[in-house]
Amino acid sequence: MSKQNVSESIVATLADAGVTQIWGVPGGALNSFNDALSKEKRIQWIGVRHEEVGAFAAGAQAQLTGKLGVCAGTVGPGAVHLLNGLYDAAMAHCPLLAITGQVPLSVLGTNSHQEVDLDFLLRDCTAYHQTIYSPAQVPSLTQIAVQRALAESMPTAITIPGDIGPKPAAGGALQHKIFESRQESVPAEEHLQEAIDLINAGGKVTVFAGLGVEHARDEVLELADKLKAPVGCSLRGKDILEAENPSYVGQVGLIGNPACEHALQSCDVLLLIGTDFPYIPWYPKGKKVVQIDVSPARLGRRTHVDVGLIGHSRSTIQALLPKLDARTDTQHLEAATGRYAKWRAVQDSHAEIGAHTGVIDKIEQKIDNPQGLIRPESVAAILSELSDDDAVFTADVGMCCVWASRFLKMKRGQRLLGSFNHGSMANAMPQALGAQALDRKRQVISLSGDGGFTMLMGDFITAVSYDLPIKVIVFNNGRLGMVKMEEEVEGIPEVAVELKNPDFSAVAKACGATGYRVEKPADLRDTLKRALETDGPVLVDVVTNPNEISMPPHYTVDEAWGFSIAKVKEMLRSHGKEE
Repeated sequence: MSKQNVSESIVATLADAGVTQIWGVPGGALNSFNDALSKEKRIQWIGVRHEEVGAFAAGAQAQLTGKLGVCAGTVGPGAVHLLNGLYDAAMAHCPLLAITGQVPLSVLGTNSHQEVDLDFLLRDCTAYHQTIYSPAQVPSLTQIAVQRALAESMPTAITIPGDIGPKPAAGGALQHKIFESRQESVPAEEHLQEAIDLINAGGKVTVFAGLGVEHARDEVLELADKLKAPVGCSLRGKDILEAENPSYVGQVGLIGNPACEHALQSCDVLLLIGTDFPYIPWYPKGKKVVQIDVSPARLGRRTHVDVGLIGHSRSTIQALLPKLDARTDTQHLEAATGRYAKWRAVQDSHAEIGAHTGVIDKIEQKIDNPQGLIRPESVAAILSELSDDDAVFTADVGMCCVWASRFLKMKRGQRLLGSFNHGSMANAMPQALGAQALDRKRQVISLSGDGGFTMLMGDFITAVSYDLPIKVIVFNNGRLGMVKMEEEVEGIPEVAVELKNPDFSAVAKACGATGYRVEKPADLRDTLKRALETDGPVLVDVVTNPNEISMPPHYTVDEAWGFSIAKVKEMLRSHGKEE
C-alpha cells in the first residue's frame, strides 16, 4: 500500500471520525483533497453551486444530529463564501468543520493571485483554525479540529495550501479515537439549594426555555406541572416544547404573542432553562431569576440573575424536582394559558380561507387585502396540518419566521430550523438540502421568502442533481416583507423593498424539478397537498398578500402612528398624490 499524502490523511481522519458527507465547491487548491475524496468510499462529496449553501447545509446536518458537519471551499473567494454559514453555525452552537484551500506556501505572503489571510478571516467565527505548513502536522491538526468542534459545539477550520495537499503525510489517519463527553453535568449542591430556596419562597413561577432543553422535554413538563408554571420558549425551543404541552404559551418578542409576554411580566420567579434569548428589552424587570445553562459564559449576560446553575438541563432539573414544593394554585398558569388560547383562536381565524366574515374582518380585508390574495398565514397553517409527523421545516428569516412561529403547530418528532440567531437571509433552502441528504425518505419543507430564495436560487439545481426531494414553498409577495414592515413602523412608505420576480414554478421546471404556481386562495390546499405527495424536488410559487400585518405583543403609540402615516403615504403614492 502506497503512503498517504496529506489530503488522503485528512480525508481518512474525517471518515474514521464518522463523517459521511462533505458539502462544497472544488477548486485548484483543493484538487488533491477532492482526488482523495473520490477514493474514499465512506464519504460522499455533494457539490453545490455556492459555498455558502454548502456551509448552511452542513450546519443543518450538525444541528439535527449533533454530529460533525463538514463543508469545503477553495482558496480566497471560495473560503470567503463559506463565512456566512460558518457565522450561522457559530451563533447556533453546532459542530461544523470547514476545509479551505490556500495559495501555495511558496508564494504565501506575497499578495498572490486570490490570496486571503484566512487565519485572520476565520478567527472571529471559529473556535479553532490552523493552516497546515508541514506534513508533520497531519493528522494531529485535523483530529484537534474535529475534537474541538464536537466538544465546544462550534465551527473549526483547517486550511490546506495548494502545494501541501499532495505531499506525503508524516503519519496515518486517527492517532486515537475522538473522545466525546456523554456525562451530563450537575450544579454544585450549594447552588442547587439556593435555587430551591428561592423557588419555594417565590410565589408565581414562569418557565422560559430554549434549545438547551432538547434532551429535557419530559423534565421541563414535569417541572412546569409541579410548579403550575406556564412555559414560554424561544423559537429554537418551539419544536421541543409545543406539542402535547398543556402549559405552553408560545414565544415572546417581535414574533411572539401577548400571552407569553404576560406570563413573563406577571410572575414572581422567572426560571430560564437552556436559553440565551438575545432580545434584552423583552426580559421582565424586578423578578427573581434562576438560570440553568451548561455554559457559565451565558449566565446573566442578558438579564439580572439571582441564582446561576451551571449544568445540563435534564440532570439539573432532575436534581431540583424532588426538593421543590408542589403548587396547588393554578391561577397564574390558567391566566397565561387562557390568554394564549384566545390569541391562538384569533390567529387561527386569520389562517382560515374565507374566515373574514365579521365587520372588523371585512374592513381589514378591504384595507390590507382588497384583491383577496392568498394570506401567508393560510400557507403555513395548511402545511402544518398536512405535514408528516416527523417532518423537518426550515424557515427563512423575516416574515417566514413570523408565519413559522405562529402557524406551524409542531408535532412530536418534527423539527424546525432557521437562522434564528445569526438572522441571515437565504438560509431555508440550503438547510433543507442538508436535512434531506441525511434521510431522503423524511419529509423536508422549506418556507422560503421570495427575497431569500432568489439570493441563492441557483442551488435549487443541487436538489435536482442529487435527487433530494425537498419541498420549497416560496412566499411570493414581491417584497422584502420584514424590511417593508420596519419602514412602515418608522413612518416611511415602502422603499427599495419591491422585487420583480419570475414565475418560480417555471424556474423549477427549467431546473428539471416539479413546479406549481398558486394565485387563488381556493386552489391553495389542493396544490400544497399535491406538492407534498409528489416525488422528487418540488417548488410551489404561492402569490401572497404583500400587505399582511404582523403585530408584536405590544407596540408604542409612536410605532402605531408611524405605521398609520406610512399607510396613508402609500395610498397617496399609489394615486400619484403624495406630497
